[in-house]
Amino acid sequence: MGRRLLTSLGIVVGLILASFVAAAAYTALKFPLQTTPNSNLTPENCSPGPCANVDGYQIWISKVRLEHDVVRMTVKFQNSSSATHASPEDLQLIDAGRRASNLITDATGCKTWTRHDFEGGALYGPLDVCFRVSNTTPPFILHWSPDVGAFCCQKDITIWTS
Repeated sequence: MGRRLLTSLGIVVGLILASFVAAAAYTALKFPLQTTPNSNLTPENCSPGPCANVDGYQIWISKVRLEHDVVRMTVKFQNSSSATHASPEDLQLIDAGRRASNLITDATGCKTWTRHDFEGGALYGPLDVCFRVSNTTPPFILHWSPDVGAFCCQKDITIWTS
């Protein structure tokens, strides 16, 4: 009888904790931090912005523009980290409706690239890339997941159209 009561109590406490975590996650997704438009954002050791630096692996974003439901931009990488490559799978665009999209190649001028191995401070790019969005209201978030280690790192870069 006591074991059954403790098991039931553990399940109830677990469900309550899970609901708190879910509520916090929902709130974080519903109310993202806002920044001003592409105004040479330099929150990290990179410039000009928008850009991000993950342990010496940098990405710069420029020429962000919206054409119908396609967001076009130019990206450039520099790798001075333990990462070994840049890959199109490392990038996703999140629109104002919180929907993520991968690179597309079915619109005119939209290209992708294959995994590119580089290191030692080498540059890669500029590359013109495109994403299809469901909600065309800026700002957009470029979600970058470079392969810097098993438990490191992801960056969300807020970008505005030029």
